[in-house]
Amino acid sequence: MQFGVTMFSTDQAMRPDDLARAAEERGFASMYVPEHTHIPTSQRTPPPTGDAELPDYYKRAFDPFVGLTMAAAATERLRVGTGICLVAQRDPIVTAKSVASLDHLSGGRFVFGIGFGWNADEVEDHGVEMRRRRDVAREHVLAMQRLWADDEASFDGEFVRLPPSWSWPKPVQKPWPAILVGGAAGPTLFAHVAEYANGWIPIGGAGVHAALPELHKAMEAAGRDPATARIVPFGTIPDPGKLEYYDSTGIDEVVLRVPVGGPDVALPVLDDYAKLVDA
Repeated sequence: MQFGVTMFSTDQAMRPDDLARAAEERGFASMYVPEHTHIPTSQRTPPPTGDAELPDYYKRAFDPFVGLTMAAAATERLRVGTGICLVAQRDPIVTAKSVASLDHLSGGRFVFGIGFGWNADEVEDHGVEMRRRRDVAREHVLAMQRLWADDEASFDGEFVRLPPSWSWPKPVQKPWPAILVGGAAGPTLFAHVAEYANGWIPIGGAGVHAALPELHKAMEAAGRDPATARIVPFGTIPDPGKLEYYDSTGIDEVVLRVPVGGPDVALPVLDDYAKLVDA
């Protein structure tokens, strides 16, 4: 089982290129960063963390593609990924270009972790109705897949209309980089995974065992082999019993949470987590 790391990449934390270099030196397989374009001051949506106030680093996140490009340039083997990219809030043509460019320039090391968003004001500021954000995200991904895979791409949907178009470079990974969907277990999420993604990112990693039958059922209903669905527990705090269970169920990657901060905060945690890599 491989281990990755994730940290909110901000202007007040360890630089993404420095964190990536440190992670690769310690044997980690991957590094993921999240996305928030902005945080509206209304804060009418309660923090998903359960805190009374949203942690400050949510307001300060770097653009993930800029941060991950620096991370990829600073490393040779480390996979770099979004954890997660808010695809409903992004122009799909531009985002498809960013994904393909990063995968191309990194030599096929990009992982596209996506999600639907929890902050209603943030979502709506991008012209997306909160209740339709999953539908918008779905079409954005389907349209991007056409741009990645087809020499002459087109898409005709409710939210995306793309006339026959050319777009290069194509991703190194074929037909496109792995797509992992983040969110809480349930039929709606698993229907998205089964239709257009490669796997599921369970945040924190809780409830995986109970959810697997439902995910497998969704994969089978879509005519796909359940064994091909990747499960990547994300933002996990390592616990020996939990990690042993993941390993026994065939999970091949666990992404560990690194606290937000400078090298004095992040590096001791990386050193501690690196003991798992060497075990």
